[in-house]
Amino acid sequence: MGGATSGLKVFLANTYTLYLKTQNYHWNVIGPHFHSLHNLFEEQYKELANAVDEIAERIRALGDVTPGSLEEFSKLKTISEAKTRIDDISMIKDLIESHEIICKHVNLILRQAQDEQDDVTQDLLIGRLRVHEKTLWMLRAYVV
Repeated sequence: MGGATSGLKVFLANTYTLYLKTQNYHWNVIGPHFHSLHNLFEEQYKELANAVDEIAERIRALGDVTPGSLEEFSKLKTISEAKTRIDDISMIKDLIESHEIICKHVNLILRQAQDEQDDVTQDLLIGRLRVHEKTLWMLRAYVV
């Protein structure tokens, strides 16, 4: 398996961790922006759930085994898990940090996929990068 496949496994673990974190914040957000953030986080975690499946299936299409346990994800992930009992602005800042880490990692995998001339993986990564960058824009708008 190429370097992009190894990178995709980390990307999968990070995406799953971000999915859980975003859903956790959806459940636990409080404060004056409750309604808008509750809805925004729901939209984001649902999108991430689809991304998890898409990334996992790409790993399988490349002929590798997809990690799928919390233990495996915990070993592979490079972002933090959800913090407990934090205010809405801290949640947003935590999500921003996670999306930024993921964007940097996706760019690294993208270069590997380019080196391997893997157009399908490149397409997947460019699409995911687009989503993460848009999400960053939306989250940053709350903390200006």
